[in-house]
Amino acid sequence: MPSDSFWRIIRIGLVGLVLAAAVAGLVLGDTWLWVAVEWSPSAYAGFYARGGFDTPTVVALLVAALVKAALLWLILRTPAPGPLDRREKALRRLLYLAVAYTLVLWYPIALLPDAVDAASQLVLWTAIDVLYLLVIRWRSRMLRAAAGVMFAVELVGMANELLDELDLPELGSGDILELGLILGGVAATIITVVGQRRDGRWSRGTQAAGWLWVGVYALVIPLDVLSGRIFSGNLAMLVALDAAGLVGIVWIAATARELPAEGGPADLPPARRRVIRVAVAAVAVLPIIALTHPEQTPHLTYTGWSMDCYDRPSFGDLEPAERDAAFLCRARSTDGGVSPMFPDNLSDQEILAYGRALCRTKDRDEQEAILTRAGSTRPAWGADPWDLVYVCPEIVGATRPELLRSTAETEAANAAYIAEKNAKCRDPWPRTKGVVQATANYFLFADGDPGYLVHDPEDEAADEVAEQAMDKAYDDSALIGVAGGAVLIGHVEDVIDLCLTVKAFRTPPPQRTAGWDQVNEVSIISRSGQLTVPEMGEGGDVGAGAPMPNLAIAGKGRYRLRVYVRVGDAGEEHLVVVFPGASRKRLELKP
Repeated sequence: MPSDSFWRIIRIGLVGLVLAAAVAGLVLGDTWLWVAVEWSPSAYAGFYARGGFDTPTVVALLVAALVKAALLWLILRTPAPGPLDRREKALRRLLYLAVAYTLVLWYPIALLPDAVDAASQLVLWTAIDVLYLLVIRWRSRMLRAAAGVMFAVELVGMANELLDELDLPELGSGDILELGLILGGVAATIITVVGQRRDGRWSRGTQAAGWLWVGVYALVIPLDVLSGRIFSGNLAMLVALDAAGLVGIVWIAATARELPAEGGPADLPPARRRVIRVAVAAVAVLPIIALTHPEQTPHLTYTGWSMDCYDRPSFGDLEPAERDAAFLCRARSTDGGVSPMFPDNLSDQEILAYGRALCRTKDRDEQEAILTRAGSTRPAWGADPWDLVYVCPEIVGATRPELLRSTAETEAANAAYIAEKNAKCRDPWPRTKGVVQATANYFLFADGDPGYLVHDPEDEAADEVAEQAMDKAYDDSALIGVAGGAVLIGHVEDVIDLCLTVKAFRTPPPQRTAGWDQVNEVSIISRSGQLTVPEMGEGGDVGAGAPMPNLAIAGKGRYRLRVYVRVGDAGEEHLVVVFPGASRKRLELKP
């Protein structure tokens, strides 16, 4: 064990460092002062305050530095000399680990997922509580049993926090178990201090620190309410609570320090030890079993704000065990500011049951009746098959098999559909080859898309020019709207797609108006040396079904654009011909 002089040097060095850092922080500014006193990044203060610290906060930080230095002096006292048995050594080491966690280890652990923190805390305090039961001389079976019950209540609350972090069903109502965690911690501390007094190995100072910690712990609830409501944004209150929290570390460190085994009772017979172990295990497990009951309060495993709900995988990408969770995300979603399908007071199981009932309905009226019974605020909307497919794929898939696909299957099906549509389109001038050309199906919006653009995509005012072209088409009631580097070409029939061929020539081609319903010619300019038709992007619904070439084959400058349109058995066909030309006239070659 390190010598007393070693511990003295450590104490003086660390306590002096805290005080010197606080003074330096006062000189260097608020950021340094916060780091020096609170031992955490200054960004933590940014959650509560903006700008510089006010005077009460600065005063609170300076006072907290003195308080923490004094408490740190007590925490770093030299461990008492004397031999320890195996259990007492383990308990001392775990208690010092708990001290180190609160003082320094919490920050690197905070960089890990929250579930890691919750799991490590549960494991650490489970081991400490079990060793408390075995090491402390309780001198009363009833007192030892009561301690086991209180430790178990505290551990159940910690286990519930871990389940919450893992998005697993909790052991009961979160508010009740959170209160149980706090009250269980207070009760466990009280009974441990009582056990220390009956044991006789711990000093009155250690017991006093324990009782003082009970008082601080008992004030957590009202002070938390005050700091969250009345003193919202007041850093001074938070600094005071943080400094007071070190009282508990003083007690834990003193408990670890005063653990010599001198005068301890003789080891119990093996049979007696086995009985005690069974009793301790029963005391630890039975309260957990008692608290695990049928669901009486809502299990909100997934809410509209759950991080996992931001990803919306396709049905075919999910394992069977993941589909219920996907439906819960959609059932509680508030995307776009709309009300969720089901109210928050329904449990996961109730929502899943209502979802399967919705699958068996015959029309929207039956769906509305079920949603009304469930308390939905928007029952008239019903439920969509792309949501219900997660709870009843066998029903939805019978009429909408495409909803059962994975993302890869959907992409392959879309590509095949586009290829099929493109194959139906033919070049109307197969013998007149352009310098560049392409033929493809152009997909329009189903709800009244005005047409498609031939434009310069690199034009700095491309979007503005496109809007101007659209306005001109509407204002002039014409098939073509022109605005500088963009031409909007409308469609004649009420269609959702059309066959489009584009060709670029170096000289004007023959007009060849025979067989076409309309032929118009306008002027267009390319400022960047590009003119093209938008292609359907990834996941998009509008655009050409194949890559379109650059029609500005002569580079920057002015071009003539001729549009041929006809409607026949093959649907609506468009031919766009582009060639260099300085004229700005609009020509109706075949009105």
